[in-house]
Amino acid sequence: MTEQAFGIDKIQLVKLLRRVAEGEAQLPEFQRGWVWPDHNIISLLASISRGYPVGTLMLLQTGGDVRFKWRPVEGATPPLGIEPDTLILDGQQRMTSLFQSLMLGKPVETQNQRKQRISGWFYVDMVKALDPQLDREDAIRLLPADRVARSFRGEPIEDCSTPEKEYAARLFPLSQLFTNRDWSYGYEDYWKAQGEDGRKWWRDFEEAFVRPFELYQVPVIELGKQTERQAVCQVFEKVNTGGVTLTVFELLTATYAAEEFDLRNHWDKVVRTAWKAPEYRVLKEVSNTDFLQAVTLMATAARRAEAATGGIDEERRPRIGCKRKDMLELGLEEYRRFAPMVVQGFKDAAKFLRQQYLFDTKFLPYGTQLIPLAAILSTLGEDAEPAGAQQKLARWYWCGVFGELYGGSTETRFSHDLPETVGWVRGTGAEPRTIRDARFSESRLLTLRTRNSAAYKGIYALLMKEGAVDWRTGEKTEVTEYFAEAVDIHHIFPQAWCERENIARGTYNSIVNKTPLTGRTNRIIGGAAPSSYLPRLAKNAEVDAGTVANHIRTHLADPVLLAQDDFAGFFEARQRALVEAIETATGKAVVTEDGYPTTDPVDEGDED
Repeated sequence: MTEQAFGIDKIQLVKLLRRVAEGEAQLPEFQRGWVWPDHNIISLLASISRGYPVGTLMLLQTGGDVRFKWRPVEGATPPLGIEPDTLILDGQQRMTSLFQSLMLGKPVETQNQRKQRISGWFYVDMVKALDPQLDREDAIRLLPADRVARSFRGEPIEDCSTPEKEYAARLFPLSQLFTNRDWSYGYEDYWKAQGEDGRKWWRDFEEAFVRPFELYQVPVIELGKQTERQAVCQVFEKVNTGGVTLTVFELLTATYAAEEFDLRNHWDKVVRTAWKAPEYRVLKEVSNTDFLQAVTLMATAARRAEAATGGIDEERRPRIGCKRKDMLELGLEEYRRFAPMVVQGFKDAAKFLRQQYLFDTKFLPYGTQLIPLAAILSTLGEDAEPAGAQQKLARWYWCGVFGELYGGSTETRFSHDLPETVGWVRGTGAEPRTIRDARFSESRLLTLRTRNSAAYKGIYALLMKEGAVDWRTGEKTEVTEYFAEAVDIHHIFPQAWCERENIARGTYNSIVNKTPLTGRTNRIIGGAAPSSYLPRLAKNAEVDAGTVANHIRTHLADPVLLAQDDFAGFFEARQRALVEAIETATGKAVVTEDGYPTTDPVDEGDED
């Protein structure tokens, strides 16, 4: 933003509140609802009555290229059809609190400290307000909507239900603060009839409490109408006093609403509904921002392709991307064009992942990798269906998983994934850099101990792909998982046994000594040596030892070594088997710690 992009000024509070009432200042649709409790409002009113600063207001001029749907400040009823000249970016809670308590003319709907809904009128005790020894907050209170405070037995203890009762109690209704002439005349007349000088009382109160409100000026930063959408988003997040993050989805929702398109409704009723079937449960945690990123990838790729068709030099063509700025520049027509394709792309991604034996989010290595995968499948369409295309896509996918390339900031990788993988699958480009960048070290297997790691989850999926069955029932793991949801990763050589044998914790807790088993099978295994639990498994399963041995082999484990309680031999053999499975999936040789391959690199000619 340049120096000329905003101006700083001071505006009288009463003028700001009148602009709110008339609809000249409204809220952008992405602002949250009003949530301030009564004690916060009392503190705000007390500060202004003392002339203390209460923060800066930030406004955005309307009428520029960036258009948002707007709504009035809560409680305001501007004339129908009125268009605001400014939108309140920061200061909503303060402006709403002041408008409702000072100008609404109705009971304020708020909440107490226990977050219970309450409704009432704000009053100031004139006697306490004039006492310099008292905290001003102690002078302000909220009376119920009927203006009668009651004891816990329901007996009235403070009644301000008529102006005369307000005069007698010397309780001034703050709803009269900016239109106080009639109230003050009535107050003076009431106390004159009582033989007291009500005029002096009022003058002292007016000077001490009312005048500070009438003279109070609010510092205002006003962003010009030329301010870019990205800047609005960043500024809002930097200054928002509630500390609430504004998402791209919310900002685009407000932007599209100005063109009569409800983005949130489309996400809830169209996009998410398309994924409700059980076979799409792997998409359960796809967020609206993830979806927008995939749409933006396709939209920016289309812009770049159109520029190429138009003969624009490569370095001057729009770039492919899905960073925040890219998403904020996504036009409604682009969204309408590509959103249906991306919905199908995510559905195709779920089908693809099922073929890789990834069925739900519990063991999904990277949720983020779904974004480029959906965009790639959307773009490829029928070109993704042949077996050769599926093999290439699988190789790209597993390189991302075992290369652990989709943690942290990944938008730049997404922007390369889409064109490079599509070109490679179609035979018009070289291997994507995700495949070139992937590197998995054999020693990494020793550090994979929890499912926090993408590679850990990847190995779980590879074991299922190898046909892993439960050792007791012989059921395929994906069947058991689907119906019972009781499968988890468990030790092959039990932890208790390993500790008794003084095997290093880091070794026996690694993925090499773990495999997917049902909870019941794991309980049969218990803490015993394999030579002890294998016969129990066979007896419980009502099968011979050879059948159980075959079940174990589907987990890339050697049952002979298990039966001999040979942990070292088992560990070495299984580590080698897992390495081979990873190499098959990625089409790349696993490297040793010193950087040299454990085997010869996979020949491209042998890949198919």
